[in-house]
Amino acid sequence: MSSSEAFTELPSVAPQLRALRRHASLTLEAAAGAAGLSPAHLSRLETGQRQPSLPMLLALARIYGTTVSELLGETVTDRDAVVRAADMEPTEAGGWTYFQAGAPGRGMQALRVQVPHGSQGDIVRVHPGEEWLYVLKGRLRLRLGDTTHRLGPGDSAHFDSLTPHRIAAQDPAGVELLFVHTLLQSPTATLCLGPTPGETP
Repeated sequence: MSSSEAFTELPSVAPQLRALRRHASLTLEAAAGAAGLSPAHLSRLETGQRQPSLPMLLALARIYGTTVSELLGETVTDRDAVVRAADMEPTEAGGWTYFQAGAPGRGMQALRVQVPHGSQGDIVRVHPGEEWLYVLKGRLRLRLGDTTHRLGPGDSAHFDSLTPHRIAAQDPAGVELLFVHTLLQSPTATLCLGPTPGETP
């Protein structure tokens, strides 16, 4: 999945970018320099002529002392901070079953994932962001670049999602994971867990 596909559903961040920069008392030049952008590029982001990539959003959120959710103009109520087990509806994609374990509209997405044996083991993923996973049950085969890791219950991994990676259950009974990644507002079908539309295993 490309970064442009990941952001097709995002609302315009232009009004928030400008307001938060001014609230932080930063000039266009100062904010752009801190984010590694040209002033002209940041100006285009603030006027809605360009959409920011995930790394840009994360960098600007840090500079302005805020969250990606606020940059997106979203508010999350206190009740959204807790997700009850009874409210976690299972969703399937590409043979994987996952449960939303976090509130929507956040800078990170938290999931509980069940990966059956033999499902999606050959699909390599590369996308912006970071991923963290923790093995709850079963054994996992995690390929990062040219290295294969085998993880058991209690093992975890934290890696840059731009590193080519693939996940597969090592045991016939499958594997169950806790999974957190920084793809923002990914539609269910493009969570970079199962295949994207039109892709075949």
